[in-house]
Amino acid sequence: MPASPLVVWALVTLAIFVAALVILGIWTSTRSVRATTTAAAVLAMMMAAQTAIASTGVLREWDRRPPPLLMLIAATVVVTIGFAFSSLGTAIASRISWALLVGSQAFRLPLELTMHRAAAEGIMPVQMSYSGYNFDIVTGIGALIVSCLFAMKRGTRRAVIVWNIAGCCLLANIVAIAVASLPLFRAFGEDRLNVWVTYPPFVWLPGVLVQFALLGHVLVWRKLRG
Repeated sequence: MPASPLVVWALVTLAIFVAALVILGIWTSTRSVRATTTAAAVLAMMMAAQTAIASTGVLREWDRRPPPLLMLIAATVVVTIGFAFSSLGTAIASRISWALLVGSQAFRLPLELTMHRAAAEGIMPVQMSYSGYNFDIVTGIGALIVSCLFAMKRGTRRAVIVWNIAGCCLLANIVAIAVASLPLFRAFGEDRLNVWVTYPPFVWLPGVLVQFALLGHVLVWRKLRG
């Protein structure tokens, strides 16, 4: 799918950046070379597999039941949740500071700016941007604010709870919009279909970036409980 180099490289950079944050979080919380290298290898293979699958065009075969794209996303969500509740997820939730754990979700600010540009270029339906019904940019801005408060020793548990609830709701909102925009449902019309995520590297939006957002919220809930 044709897109400007800015959109392509911004999304690629963000996906690699959040993958690196996961690896850094594992190393910082465990100091285990084995765990860190294993996780890095698994992440690299997952991202490569998503790219390879998208390149074949199979994700655009909407007549299959269930649709391959939804199967890919469901499998990735299972991996994300499994990691969040694994021993590595426990280590990250218990040992990474609030400033870093919440601050890592600030990636959603440049992501939303990139998605807005994609909508302006016509490769992403407008309802998935903040010009439409996606307000997840608020989560990114909020992450910066809460993170800075903790860095200045002024952060509170209540601030984290409010931010995490809002972030979860906004994430669920955009996921619902994205799914409703698929050719399977066409909720926003024939001219506003969400098909760009079936092409590489844009498959990393649901396959990597959304997963990191989900992982961040789950780890925050786990840290709050701990």
